[in-house]
Amino acid sequence: MTPTELRVSKDRRLLTVTFPSHAPIELPSELLRVCSPSAEVQGHSPEQRVTVPGKKDVTIARIEPVGNYAARIIFDDLHDTGIYTWNYLHALGHDKDERWAGYLAELEAKGLTRG
Repeated sequence: MTPTELRVSKDRRLLTVTFPSHAPIELPSELLRVCSPSAEVQGHSPEQRVTVPGKKDVTIARIEPVGNYAARIIFDDLHDTGIYTWNYLHALGHDKDERWAGYLAELEAKGLTRG
């Protein structure tokens, strides 16, 4: 499903994704960054996934289209290797509360911080 709109807030900390026949999905830049689908974050297997600390103040620098199926989100920390497919953005919006809680628990368990 292709979104009808991707909109970055003025403060660059929120991406709103609108899909046909769905309420808009609001995704904070920090969540997008720490859940980047890049190999740098996800690794090549679940055991290689990295917990990314210190991204509380990260913002979206720009978004570039990738064909008709995705967007590359470039963050102000220069991370730019994540290709966010429409399906991934939809799933992230659907599961954002669970993913966020899991991320906070991982930070705590590893003695890391958002700041």
